[in-house]
Amino acid sequence: TDKVHQTPTAILKGPEDKVNLSCSHTDSNYNMILWYQQSAQNTALKLIGYVWNTSPTVEDSFKGRFDVSGDAAANKMAYLHFPKVPEAEDSAVYFCAASKAQCFTIPSLLYKNPL
Repeated sequence: TDKVHQTPTAILKGPEDKVNLSCSHTDSNYNMILWYQQSAQNTALKLIGYVWNTSPTVEDSFKGRFDVSGDAAANKMAYLHFPKVPEAEDSAVYFCAASKAQCFTIPSLLYKNPL
């Protein structure tokens, strides 16, 4: 069964149109929703940003061009907003994904080991 839903599924907007995408999930274990961009020029998925619980983060390379918001844990919803008029480079495929956020620490990076 589908656990992640993105709306609208397809969108065609003009230069002055506002763009807002929504993403929802149904898994109670997930507390993070991530947004990705895939352009025709570069088919690699680029992380735009994510919402962890209610804390939004936008990657530096997308700041000022995109905003993310929502509540990935309780409401299981997140939004991708284009606050400025979309530019030609913003013409792309956008994906959302839901995940259980995990934090890792690498002890060798936390402590200097004497030689």
